[in-house]
Amino acid sequence: MRVLLTNDDGIRAPGLLAMYRALEGLADEILVVAPLTVQSATSHGVTFHQPLMTEPIEVNGQIGIAVDGRPADCVKLALANLWPERMGGRPDLVISGMNAGANVGINVIYSGTVAAAIEAAFLGVPSIAVSLHLGRGRPLFDVGARHARRAIDLLLADGLPSPHSCLSINIPKCEDSPAAAEDPQALARERAASGATYRPVSKRESDDEHDPQALMPVVVCPMNTHGIADRFEQRSAPDGQIYYWSTSGGFDFHETDEGSDVDHLFGRCITVTPLCYDLTDHARLGEWSRRVEKGQARSE
Repeated sequence: MRVLLTNDDGIRAPGLLAMYRALEGLADEILVVAPLTVQSATSHGVTFHQPLMTEPIEVNGQIGIAVDGRPADCVKLALANLWPERMGGRPDLVISGMNAGANVGINVIYSGTVAAAIEAAFLGVPSIAVSLHLGRGRPLFDVGARHARRAIDLLLADGLPSPHSCLSINIPKCEDSPAAAEDPQALARERAASGATYRPVSKRESDDEHDPQALMPVVVCPMNTHGIADRFEQRSAPDGQIYYWSTSGGFDFHETDEGSDVDHLFGRCITVTPLCYDLTDHARLGEWSRRVEKGQARSE
């Protein structure tokens, strides 16, 4: 099997390297095409009015390609040019990740990791987005990637997904105890370098002890569809200009539905959520058609 590996944390992110190592033995060929810089929370943005500069970067002893663009740009460019030029044909599967931070609930809308996977599915290559939930400790990306590999093996046991399929995998926290972080500032710098965007820890998150190596159940579940409780702190710049800084936690959802991805992730389950790019509200097509027809009939 031939795999295109990408992410949104940048080509040097430890989560991408861990995912590369975890895929050894599953993929015969892996080509890394990833953003040159961190592109977290850029969603499905694409570049039209600027050049997409590329640069060869060593990834796990192999040459990957850094693209000075966004995650969706990387997939579009890879499938249109970079993969055919270097590998011939198309990849069998696109894997995006492993992201530094979970992408559950409404966060899938903002996620560059998920956007890269959805772009691949839209273009006809099945895809899997992989994300690791972060707590207060030092993330163990290699451990998380091994859990992800087990979930991927289960999903591919009966063959590759159909061409336009997209699956999102989220791995519960795999980290050292927060007490093991002797230098909080060094930990903050390390996490920033990994691509993790700092957000205050949710009230639901605790410093619970867990065995990161322990086997975790894999659960197929829907995404939580409740919004995040947005909070902004008003501040003043030195020149007196007012600005606002987000103080919302990434998991401070208004509600969490039982059986959703958020619920299962906090229950230390590996979550798998099938996603689609068709945003049509099919259930209401008839309602709006009837309304338009009625309005047109009145105007005639």
